[in-house]
Amino acid sequence: MNDVQQPTAHWRIILAFILDLITAFFIFGFLVAKLLGGLTENGFSLSGWPALVAVLLIVAYFVVGKRIGGTLWKRILGVRS
Repeated sequence: MNDVQQPTAHWRIILAFILDLITAFFIFGFLVAKLLGGLTENGFSLSGWPALVAVLLIVAYFVVGKRIGGTLWKRILGVRS
């Protein structure tokens, strides 16, 4: 039996990153807007320090995802780190 891992296709890595970024943006953006009063009729609007909090949460999502073996979309798409 040959247990050599094949490298992951570049399109899967890029797609996982884009989907993770979009997912994290909407989840953390909405969460911060809900907690700090940035909700609007059409979604949310963040500026100033609430926007910084959302960006820091997005960065933390990727850092934690790297440490635990993959973010949500990397796991769904089967991207091996």
